[in-house]
Amino acid sequence: MHIPDGFLDTKTWVALTAVSGTAIAVSLKQTGKTLGEKQVPVMGITAAFIFAAQMINFPVAGGTSGHFMGGVLAAILLGPYTALLVMATVLIIQCLIFQDGGVTALGANIFNMGIIGAFGGYFIFSVLRKFLKNDKGFFVSAFAAAWLSIVIAAAACSLELSISGTVPLKTSLIAMTGVHALIGIGEGLITVAVLSFIKKTRPDLLES
Repeated sequence: MHIPDGFLDTKTWVALTAVSGTAIAVSLKQTGKTLGEKQVPVMGITAAFIFAAQMINFPVAGGTSGHFMGGVLAAILLGPYTALLVMATVLIIQCLIFQDGGVTALGANIFNMGIIGAFGGYFIFSVLRKFLKNDKGFFVSAFAAAWLSIVIAAAACSLELSISGTVPLKTSLIAMTGVHALIGIGEGLITVAVLSFIKKTRPDLLES
């Protein structure tokens, strides 16, 4: 889902860079107010895990592959504001050091995988938790939020490419959401597996 340079027109990448930059600035301010000592090492470990997990691709269908995104996992562990900072850090390092995603498209990639992944996914998770309140509901909510965050991010990516005149919306939307609906299953399973391990070993990290 990392958009390379040249795939977005100027108006699109400039607008998304402004939106992502503003979101990061707000998140920095909010995180500075709420981040506790216990969360600092969790933030670092979460960023390292997501970075490593995103480097591993798994086959999907028709020769395509996908990778873990991690926005929902980070948001559940740290809250959406801190999760966005984690996602932005990972994406910036991937872009500047590993050339995974373009520099001009960095704002769009942060928007798709960071803002939609962290804030959108956390919103879905929070809504579902109001109806699914037991332990099983916790994991069902996490899986559904992770899956939906992937599909919505893929749809947003398709819309951005269409607005830029790169690919017709109908073509890109069907292809992107179809493939990422399968990738989202892997996203959900990995998210649930990690949260299950944390719940067994360090349940205090999930209390908030």
